[in-house]
Amino acid sequence: VRIVRSVNMATYVDILRSEFPEIDGELFSYVTGILDTSSSDFESEDDLFDAVGMYLQEVSSNSKNEDDIKRICQKMYNTLKVNDCTSSDKVLLDAPVQLSKITGTYDSQVNDVQGIWMMKRDPSSSTVNSKKLEKAEAKLKAKQDKRMEKDTQKSSGSILLEEASASQASSKKESRLELSGKNKSYDIRIENFDVSYGERTLLTGAEINLASGRRYGLVGRNGLGKTTLLKMIASRNLRIPSHISILHVEQEVAGDDTEALQSVLECDTLRESLLKEEKALTARINLGKGDGTESVRLSEIYAALEEIEADKAPARASIILAGLGFTAKMQKQTTKEFSGGWRMRLALARALFAKPDLLLLDEPTNMLDIRAILWLESYLQTWQSTILVVSHDRNFLNAVATDIIHLHSQRLDMYRGDYENFYKTKEERLKNQQREWEAQQQYREHIQVFIDRFRYNANRASQVQSKLKLLEKLPELKPVDKDTEVILKFPDNFEKLSPPVLQLDEVDFYYSPDKIVFKNLNVSADLESRICVVGENGAGKSTMLKILLGELAPVQGVRHAHRNLKIGYFSQHHVDQLELNVNAVELLAHKFPGKPEEEYRHQLGRYGVSGELAVRPVASLSGGQKSRVAFAQMTMPCPNFYILDEPTNHLDMETIEALGKALNTFKGGVILVSHDERFIRIVCRELWVCENQTVRRLDGGFDEYKDVLQEQFLKEGYL
Repeated sequence: VRIVRSVNMATYVDILRSEFPEIDGELFSYVTGILDTSSSDFESEDDLFDAVGMYLQEVSSNSKNEDDIKRICQKMYNTLKVNDCTSSDKVLLDAPVQLSKITGTYDSQVNDVQGIWMMKRDPSSSTVNSKKLEKAEAKLKAKQDKRMEKDTQKSSGSILLEEASASQASSKKESRLELSGKNKSYDIRIENFDVSYGERTLLTGAEINLASGRRYGLVGRNGLGKTTLLKMIASRNLRIPSHISILHVEQEVAGDDTEALQSVLECDTLRESLLKEEKALTARINLGKGDGTESVRLSEIYAALEEIEADKAPARASIILAGLGFTAKMQKQTTKEFSGGWRMRLALARALFAKPDLLLLDEPTNMLDIRAILWLESYLQTWQSTILVVSHDRNFLNAVATDIIHLHSQRLDMYRGDYENFYKTKEERLKNQQREWEAQQQYREHIQVFIDRFRYNANRASQVQSKLKLLEKLPELKPVDKDTEVILKFPDNFEKLSPPVLQLDEVDFYYSPDKIVFKNLNVSADLESRICVVGENGAGKSTMLKILLGELAPVQGVRHAHRNLKIGYFSQHHVDQLELNVNAVELLAHKFPGKPEEEYRHQLGRYGVSGELAVRPVASLSGGQKSRVAFAQMTMPCPNFYILDEPTNHLDMETIEALGKALNTFKGGVILVSHDERFIRIVCRELWVCENQTVRRLDGGFDEYKDVLQEQFLKEGYL
């Protein structure tokens, strides 16, 4: 192995000797020493150039420019990488080697060796700048230490998550009112507060006013702090009057033996406590242990129960559950029998039944199918108390919100009206702001020209002073701080495939023979397809996508796929399965090794994950940012057909619009499941309805499907 190494050394030694024949001996030994001992630390030719480039530049006496030196470093770096591969090979010896016999030979040669460290040299004969040498060694050591620290963090596997925090200026007037107990208002006013996440400031000097009975939609780009703000309000880290009840639908209901309907009824703690007391008092009377006061107390309990309409509670809870998709049979099932998605629906049902003074909802439509979303829109339109909802579903906000709160530039701006009204008003406001700023800039320039022209003219001194004061008094306007446009692009440099590209013929499928999912299913798609699949949760939408993918095999029937078909699949499961303790660049490098870092960064940049965001731990990214990373991962192999299961979950509105445009310009085929009405209308040319163990095409599109659902609601009495 030793012989192999010396042969390899000669490769970059030869490059150094041929390119720099005049190199000083000591410097030559220093450079080759770095290349020999630190080769594994160089990740690119730039690292090698940082370590030795400046000395080679000095040696060349300006006969070579920086590009020449970089080219030489590139050549040496390439030989190093080849050497690393070669030196890692194992050598099989022909016979055993006795090391004791060899050492004698080497011992006799030691005295003959005169290395650079044994020879006394005249300091003046060296061309090495000692200060630069120390600086380079320190830089190299710092780089090695940083890499070791990074490797240690990775090997430990621990994820250090940053924490959110909020601070708020105190108000003596509010404190006195709160302590006196006289504050009976259900309006909420939170003034002059800051919110941060780790070292990042999300809001500064912000203010929010929530009038009782109004429904507020909170909008803004991914990662700006909408979810964090909801959590700060729910935890009362921001001051909310104590008499106002808050309910934040955040976690799914715990699974136990409680029936779904009973789980919802238990939210009404007053009703539950009165019924419990009534049961205990009745039992005492029946056992003959009463003291005569029970009947009086029972009368009071019955009056209280009548006042809160306790007898109507089961029917009201049942309507809410039915609206959210729970059948009569499901309402009697225990909570532990439901999946995570259904338990989240149960948490939403409990919140709607409890009727808090302030209801906080974070992306409520993510867990619902279109049928449940349409019901929820109708139900919330008659909501009596205050709602603050984070949503990226434009149609949902248009149906529900009476006001919009826009989070941007670390502040909150309030707008009256639904989302469409907000969008128009905001655009108009930005245009006016830009016009005012441009007009003021022109006015300032005009005055400044006068000042510069007559600054040293004694006759105009008073006028110049007047103009200077005028400039000082002008209000400082700022140019419009516009959000960068989101642009997504799916690579499509592939050949056209002749149809049929993907097809299911007479397919039957079930997980168990008594629960058939599909019977005689026939569907087909090609590279021109833009298909949206809709249907209630549990109807088999995701199952059909997995059969199309080939992940599930039909029990009967055939799946046909073109031999050159390459499918890209996106689902919420893929987002949830992303490695959390690495950054986005490292994640792609693990999944698709062997490419330069620039290529990974470029791929992430296509989906809005660039700059500092690309090197932040995945665990610290928002839901929408994680989805973008998953898109970058999915499109890396350049598929010619996409199957997307709820791709808009967690994405902000601008990204949803950009995703729709990107899919429209994509030259391959698309089949998707989505609950976002606007997204469906942007992308899809064909609507498939999944129901009754089959899939049928709806010629009237989404409008026809919506009308059918509205008729069902009215017929079944859910509205």
